[in-house]
Parts: sequence; C-alpha cells; structure tokens
Amino acid sequence: MKQDLRVAYFPDSFLEVNGVAMTSNKFINYVRRNENPFLVVHAASKTETVVDGSITFVRLRRSLTSFTMDEGLKYDPLFQRHTRRVRRALEEFKPDVFHITGLNDVSIMGAYLAWKMDVPMVGSWHTNLHEYAARRLRTRLGFIPAAQRFAFTNFIERKILDGAKLYYRMPQVLLAPNDELVEMLETGTGRKARLMIRGVNTEIFSPEKKTAEPGIVRLGFVGRLRVEKNVRLLVDLERALIAAGKKDFRFLIVGEGNEREYLEKSMKNVDFTGFLEGEKLSEAYANMDIFVFPSDTDAFGNVVQEANASGVPCIVSDQGGPKFIVREGETGYVAATLDDFVKYSIELLDNPEKLSKMKTASREFALSRSWESVFDSVYDAYREARSTLAENRRRKAEKLKEVAETPDD
Repeated sequence: MKQDLRVAYFPDSFLEVNGVAMTSNKFINYVRRNENPFLVVHAASKTETVVDGSITFVRLRRSLTSFTMDEGLKYDPLFQRHTRRVRRALEEFKPDVFHITGLNDVSIMGAYLAWKMDVPMVGSWHTNLHEYAARRLRTRLGFIPAAQRFAFTNFIERKILDGAKLYYRMPQVLLAPNDELVEMLETGTGRKARLMIRGVNTEIFSPEKKTAEPGIVRLGFVGRLRVEKNVRLLVDLERALIAAGKKDFRFLIVGEGNEREYLEKSMKNVDFTGFLEGEKLSEAYANMDIFVFPSDTDAFGNVVQEANASGVPCIVSDQGGPKFIVREGETGYVAATLDDFVKYSIELLDNPEKLSKMKTASREFALSRSWESVFDSVYDAYREARSTLAENRRRKAEKLKEVAETPDD
C-alpha cells in the first residue's frame, strides 16, 4: 500500500541470518514495491550512504571493540560515535516517525535520536533476549550446583527483562509477535501494544519443492543449534522412538551452532545439512514430514510457518510464541513435556492418513498468512504513534497553561 509517512527504521539485525533480519528485509521489499519514503540505519562492513529509489540506506561500520551476541550478530559499545552522521541524514530526510526493533547498538541510537528530535516512535519486540541470556549463562555455569545456578540465572533473567521494559517505555506504540508478549508489554510499560504476526512466502516454501523419495518419515528441525533452542530434546526424542520400536524414521537437522557436536555424537538416525538458504532450504523443508521445534524461548517462530507452508505439521513447545501458530490437532500439536513430544510423534508415525490430512491443513493455513497485510498494520501503528504523541503534547500544553493562569496565593 502506498504510504506518505516518512519512516526512519533502526533494525538491530539486518544483514545477519535470523528472524529479525528476515522480517526487516521483507519489510524493505514491501516499502520498495510501494515506493514509500524510507530511511534505514543498520550495521554493515563499511560506512556509507546509499540511495535506492525511495529508500536511503545509512550503513555504519562497527568498531574493533564489537563483541558477538549471536551467530553473526554483534554489539559495538562505541557505535554511538556515528550519532552526528545519522542525525544529519535524519534532518535531511525529515522523518515523521522512528521505528526501533530491539535492545542493541543500532536501536539504542534510534531511540536516543527520536527523543532528541521529539519525533514519535514505534518499538517492535522480536527477541526474548532475557531468556536467551539466562539459558546460555546457565550452560556456562554448569560447574555450580543446580539450585544456586538456577536461582542466579533466574535473577539475571528478571533483571534483563526489567531493563527491557524500561527501554520499551520510550516508544508511543509497541509491536509484539504474540498475545502473551502484547499483554506483558502493556502491563510492564503502560504503552499501547499491537499484535504484529509474521507472514510467510508460500511460493518459496511449498510442498512442490519436495525431492526426497517416499518410504521413510523425516522429522525435521531448522534453526540455530544453540542451548536456547532446546535442541538436546531431539536426542531424547530419538532415543524414546527407538525404545518404542520405531524404525522407519530419520531426523533432518538444518542449522549450525555449538550444540551440533553433541547432537552428532548422540544421535543415530540423522542427517545434518549445516546452514541452508534459498532453494536448498525450501527443499529441506519440503522433504520433512513432521517438524519438531522444542525451543521454549522464541517470541514467534518463523520456521514453524515456513514448515506449514511446505505442507509439514509441527510439534512445538508450550513455551513461547510458536504455540500461537499451531492449530491443535489440525496443523500440529503443542507439547508440554518430552513425553508429549514422543506421544505426538508416534501418533503421526503410526497414522499415515492423519499425517496426510495435517499436511494439507498446514499448507492451507499458511496460505492465509500474508506479509502485505502484516506491513499494512505496521503503518497503522505509525499513524497511532503520531496521534498519541500529538495528544500527549496537547495535554502537556494545557497543564502548563493551567499552571501559568493559576494565581499565586
């Protein structure tokens, strides 16, 4: 949809390989198609400004002091050295609204400049950073007794979340990928929060991309092989299936991370592809029959929708955002425990007819999820942020006027 609003966008992840970067680039495609005036500030390998049609890219190089936060994603404590350059670009662009996407060097700069320039701001929540940090810290502190370790990491998780809530009080309107996070943000910040689901490309991800021969059921996983994705459950699931006498199955695991070595040593019926993208990734999804996603930290779960689009039903954790995507008993199942993952896997392994029906339902559900409608709603949030800030300014002016007109005793 053609939009007149001039938007300054500060994504904390743009060139990396993750859900935030993927969503950001889908958004850029939407903006480019509609020729909307747009300025993107993001980290890159070198500092430069590039104009591409209606979009201006301000690319900023991170310093040597940067440290890794995730696969390919870094944080630069000296990133704010670019503030003057960015402000000049903003003053030339004249944005109507700012959009930040997380608690990182790029978005922190965006939040500061929105406040400094007194421009309305929208903030979108994409990553449960507090949960990621706690899971990884818990793994690294394995030498500490469990009770003390969990008490400490739970404390750290709460403090990070408290800090995030303070940060997200700065925007006028918030966007979150599931209903739980919408409620959490509204309660924790006092701001209006809107639901922002994610769409899926049903042409790229499709059952038609299948290349595998029939005869074996493939249980698949796509994502970072890291502790916060709870991937060790796949080992326990395979052992339980073998113990139950199941034979004609194999795991297909797509992704990289420091848990891969453990998975390779511990699993028997498995193929590892490493990181995939493009047509190879589409084929991998389509070659799966059941998608198993045990992560309990994902705010949304793009991979679940991509599996659905590929005609693959999903078994997901009851923690986090993916449970809001699955239609229980139609497009997959929500599992509370390892026993649930085992039970639902066996149910689909043993019932080809039911599995076939769920594959069809999964594809039909994915066809109803459009990126176009998702980004139309983001622009609705931009307009709401502008009107909210305008109303706040009006009320503040009225109060100041009342104070000025009140006679001194």
